[in-house]
Amino acid sequence: MHKPQIPNLPIPAPLVGSDAGSFTEYTVTQRMPDIARRVIIENKFPTEINQSLEKLAAELPSGYLQPLVNDTGADFSDWEKYLEPYKNQRWVDIPWFVAETYFYRLILNITNYFKPGEWQGVDPFELQKTQGLETSIDSIISLCTQLQQWLNESQQENQPSKSSLIALLYFALWGNRVDLSLWSAFEDDRSRFNIQTQLNNILVDDTFAVTKLLTKSQDNCIDLVVDNAGFELICDLCLVDFLLGSGFANQVYLHLKPHPTFVSDAMIKDVHYTKDFLLQSGNIQVQALGQRLTENLASGKLVLTEDYFWTSPLPFWEIPKTLKNELAKSNLIIVKGDANYRRLLGDRYWDFTTKFADIVSYLPVPMVALRTLKSEVAAGLKSEVIVELATIDPHWLTNGQWGVIQLVD
Repeated sequence: MHKPQIPNLPIPAPLVGSDAGSFTEYTVTQRMPDIARRVIIENKFPTEINQSLEKLAAELPSGYLQPLVNDTGADFSDWEKYLEPYKNQRWVDIPWFVAETYFYRLILNITNYFKPGEWQGVDPFELQKTQGLETSIDSIISLCTQLQQWLNESQQENQPSKSSLIALLYFALWGNRVDLSLWSAFEDDRSRFNIQTQLNNILVDDTFAVTKLLTKSQDNCIDLVVDNAGFELICDLCLVDFLLGSGFANQVYLHLKPHPTFVSDAMIKDVHYTKDFLLQSGNIQVQALGQRLTENLASGKLVLTEDYFWTSPLPFWEIPKTLKNELAKSNLIIVKGDANYRRLLGDRYWDFTTKFADIVSYLPVPMVALRTLKSEVAAGLKSEVIVELATIDPHWLTNGQWGVIQLVD
């Protein structure tokens, strides 16, 4: 029987910025203007670029979408199609996911990211990505030390350790705490947190089912849809290193963004930068991780790949056939982070108790979502949990203090 390519349920309305008092409204009218202004502060762009960025920041709260000028970007004609339905509309009135993805694409348009010349290929968020690594060095050292211990244990016992894998899945989940696009500008190092104290904050925890799935076969190929650079990427690379080094997987594909977006989202260049950062560390365990990553990249056990789908405003169920066919070869797709989760759900107003698997019924292979909640989109939660959360933490949906690890098998 042919499986439907879209969710098995009627699709609800998308989140929009004009929902009064919503986190969405706050994002479009306050967070996004702050991000545009921070690009001005953190770069040495000429006056005319800065003026255009300031104009964008000023227009977001109540102004209209500005068109994309042809900047020779590979996705320019796609964006013309994406924006067609929203011409002459205000930023706050169009679907939030479209507004956000377009906002980041427009920043690149304004800063001449794709245009041949002085600013071509200049990542407007570079500073925050590199600072994210430098400020979390203590956490990086302790995680790499712990990783080495787990790898040694796995090799001594001659079988991969499920408990170590579960711990690394938790690290990969909470590494998202350090995501820069959520913090208000200029906050301290967020990478110091204790995994144990976080367990109570996982609202759905399918980690055990994930380990069962991965112990079924020896030659697993795993696809990881990456979220942020910085400490979170380190957590992901530790997970990847363990999967390859302990025998849980013999190949891992990292799916990365083709251009800067959502402030700290990781690109292929960020993985290479992170690897070099690890190699240059004065700490032996940190260096060793960098060394193993280098070897796994050289041997093809670790593959870095990018696709413009990941920076598009499309929901996951509109994934291009070529990319879907690539993912179909996987034993497990790991989808990281809040924006990717929003894409899985089409960034729509699902009832929070809707069965997650009924929405994400369109993927060809098992998928696990690791996500800390940073937006008013969710599914697969128990109604009693929702009631309890409303009392103990009114901002549970958006403050990044709660997480889910949800498997669709």
